[in-house]
Amino acid sequence: MSDKFDVIIVGAGLAGSTAGYILANAGLEVLIIERGNSAGSKNVTGGRLYSHSLEKIIPNFAQEAPVERKVTKEKISFMTEESAVTLDYHSIRLGKQFQDSYVVLRSEFDQWLAEKAEEAGAVLATGVRVDDLLVKDGKVSGVIAGEDEMEADVVILADGVNSLLAQKIGLRQELKPHEVAVGAKEIIELPQNILEDRFNLNEGEGASWMFVGSCTGGRIGGGFLYTNKDSISLGIVATVGDIEQSEKSIPQMMEDFKQHPSIRPLIKDGKLAEYSAHLVPEAGYNMLPKLYSNGVVVVGDAAGLVINIGYMVRGMDLAIASGEAAAKAILDAKEKQDFSEQSLAKYKQLLDESFVMKDLQLYKKFPEFMENHRIFNEYPKMVDDIMADLFIIDGQPSKPIKSKLLSHVKKIGILNLIKDGIKGVKSL
Repeated sequence: MSDKFDVIIVGAGLAGSTAGYILANAGLEVLIIERGNSAGSKNVTGGRLYSHSLEKIIPNFAQEAPVERKVTKEKISFMTEESAVTLDYHSIRLGKQFQDSYVVLRSEFDQWLAEKAEEAGAVLATGVRVDDLLVKDGKVSGVIAGEDEMEADVVILADGVNSLLAQKIGLRQELKPHEVAVGAKEIIELPQNILEDRFNLNEGEGASWMFVGSCTGGRIGGGFLYTNKDSISLGIVATVGDIEQSEKSIPQMMEDFKQHPSIRPLIKDGKLAEYSAHLVPEAGYNMLPKLYSNGVVVVGDAAGLVINIGYMVRGMDLAIASGEAAAKAILDAKEKQDFSEQSLAKYKQLLDESFVMKDLQLYKKFPEFMENHRIFNEYPKMVDDIMADLFIIDGQPSKPIKSKLLSHVKKIGILNLIKDGIKGVKSL
């Protein structure tokens, strides 16, 4: 293995492998270093990939990639301890090319994408931890892994949400509790035919299901469920800054979620195959670090490129797009033989021109809006009470629907409802 590369990439997740694939295809000498024993072995986040960003790079990738199911059904539930009110959207429009999305298992999908980078000519080194960065004359010029030093013209930091390397060179500050969440996920195995019957799916179709309310004990966060080929990815995400106020631990939240009347029948007789936990970036645009400096750029989760707007969580498509932008900027720098901060500013320019920064800016106020505990307590209870009043017949004289609605709205307060509504609209 050479001790000098054009580019060294720290992390073989979606952002790192995408960058490696593009750069190696262009003829650059690329080294991808992954701490896990294989690409994706330490990545437990997510479960859903919006295809548009990777489709542009590897057309029709889903025909060969290890995707689980194409999402054709969207569900959103407001949960109380005993009930759930669910919005269900099922449409073939969700499956059209460039509009489609797939449920994936990251351990398999990340490994496939890293192998594509290897096929293009990149060198993949797994089971190696990068301890520090080489800095010479104010420029990042390589990495230090144990006793080994490896040099490069540019280093791409794709080492995940808690990027200590980005902190060491001053590109980002230590993470704040309100900026990240703890995600816990279980993989529960079910026979394919049973899974498809329970979720009313045709072969190859998948469901994405988001939950808010009691799944996190009324704290800031939410639950999720994705259908794989013959298993379910089930989990919760709770904001770190709010967990200390909770009477429940993350494992207890997860267990209560599994025992909820709406969830328990879906996982009945399922076999627990995997349990994992991970930090997830939450603050969106407001937690972005400095994305580049002399000889270095930051991509994917390490750059905090995640959008969580409750009914939709996006990270994978942003990670892939950031890896593409980083690769294009580095190719431009290579042509000029200029890897300075000024030259690598092209990376930020490409992100600004893409959907990545435009979408992050669009939703930059949403994380602050979600710090409202009424969203996770009073509103699910209000919706549940309204639905109960509409559908329960007990022999008592009925009240006008208007009266039923107002009685429950008044429990929260009409002014609170108006204020929250205005703030929510502005945040979107």
